Amino acid sequence: SPDCSFTCHYRCRALVRLDCSGPPDAGDEDDGTEQALEKDTNVDEPSEWEKAELDQAQVEQRIKEYNSQINSNLFMSLNKDGSYTGFIKVQLKLVRPVSVPATKRVPSLQAGRPGPRAQGVKRRTSFYLPKGTVKHLHILSHTRASEVIDALLRKFTVVDNPRKFALFERSEKDEQVYLRKLADEEQPLRLRLLAGPSEKVLSFVLKENETGEVNWDAFTLPELHNFLRILQREEEEHVRRLRHRYARCRQKMQEAL
Repeated sequence: SPDCSFTCHYRCRALVRLDCSGPPDAGDEDDGTEQALEKDTNVDEPSEWEKAELDQAQVEQRIKEYNSQINSNLFMSLNKDGSYTGFIKVQLKLVRPVSVPATKRVPSLQAGRPGPRAQGVKRRTSFYLPKGTVKHLHILSHTRASEVIDALLRKFTVVDNPRKFALFERSEKDEQVYLRKLADEEQPLRLRLLAGPSEKVLSFVLKENETGEVNWDAFTLPELHNFLRILQREEEEHVRRLRHRYARCRQKMQEAL
């Protein structure tokens, strides 16, 4: 696509449906602003409030308070065995393409929109998830972060190894954005209950799990050439944003003079 720079195989073009709103505009600057503010705290241990232990009465009280503060029907419910169920919202912020299995059609990402009726893809197909893709999951209090990742991949029929992805908690404080990677055994719904419904206090993000250097020798020549084109476009976009930022700063200085 000449507008959104979406890239896919020629034979897969008819199978992909994306809402392309046209060339990048001022809305892209928000992403750059957040990237500038975003800080990976890289903290192995949860904060003190996240480590708090609640007894049955405290859990019941927290659930009542949580349900009284939300403006939707995504309530939490206490079970007889002491566990509880509820919803979490996960934003998918993936910068690399994901893969769907052979003979599977590319899943529709728009609610109420039927998937493409073209023939199934005969080979493994890769595509980019649109920016801002969000998924609500109904989970149990003892559902682990690794199980949330598995469920998200199943929802989008992604066949990539789940270890390639990680679930992060995101919080905003003092105009600073903090990210912390959740350990596999952490329980997202428990964190949601402790934090309350505010997305600024706590939200969940699925991102790539950066575990080390990429083994580029494992890719084919067409894939490597495609990665180079993507890198070039990313570099050009970063340069555009930097020039825009410095031009704006220079203009403010000249106005002050």
